[in-house]
Amino acid sequence: MKKVKSIFMKPTILLGIAAVLLLGSGVGSARAALTYYSDQYSASMDMSTIGVSLKENGKVVSSKTYDDQGDATTNGEGKLLQNLLKDDEKFALGKTYDEKLAVENSGNIDTFVRVVLTKSWQDKEGKNVDLSPALIELGFNQDGWVINEAQSTDERVVLYYTKVVESKKTTPDFMKTIRISNQLSTMYTKVEDKKTIKYQYTYNGYTFTLDAEVDAVQTHNAKDAIKSAWGIDVNVNDDETKLSLG
Repeated sequence: MKKVKSIFMKPTILLGIAAVLLLGSGVGSARAALTYYSDQYSASMDMSTIGVSLKENGKVVSSKTYDDQGDATTNGEGKLLQNLLKDDEKFALGKTYDEKLAVENSGNIDTFVRVVLTKSWQDKEGKNVDLSPALIELGFNQDGWVINEAQSTDERVVLYYTKVVESKKTTPDFMKTIRISNQLSTMYTKVEDKKTIKYQYTYNGYTFTLDAEVDAVQTHNAKDAIKSAWGIDVNVNDDETKLSLG
């Protein structure tokens, strides 16, 4: 079994939040699904509770906390994007919509947190399509959050909060807005017959998806814990309250 010196417990809590929007037909439901995995070490374990919650526009949509017996408690499986559109409003390409997401430390120990956002397109059978994930445009907040460009692609964005998140405290929003590029309106095929001309848009029947994964790692021996949990080297100050990417 893998051992890490001076680390009592390295829990990683993963909240998987899938947001799906069908273009041209309004907002679809998105159920919050949560999973958990962690490495256990043979050293004495600190049984303090650790937990994280994902907040959307100030409200908790999903959370998971582990008690001192190692049992999980899941509180709420909400739906994302439910209030993205006003009554009778149709989704519009090129329009910027408010979608504020943040992380709350719902455990009783201080943690560092990471968020991984994954963007993709699917057809009616749920298969990935050729549309670029870059057409799904997200607006981010610079207040304490940093994007790891080396780990990010058009499909995936990896963000780290550079300050410790104290118990029961909430980070600033890491995401502020969502927008589907108006470039989609130029992607179509012209179909002509003897009497009519029709335009078949590439995105007809497609959905876009946004998955948010939230990880929490203890602050004790943070540099080694983060290396073990997230596989990256970071710099941590002496009192283990701030980190920076190496």
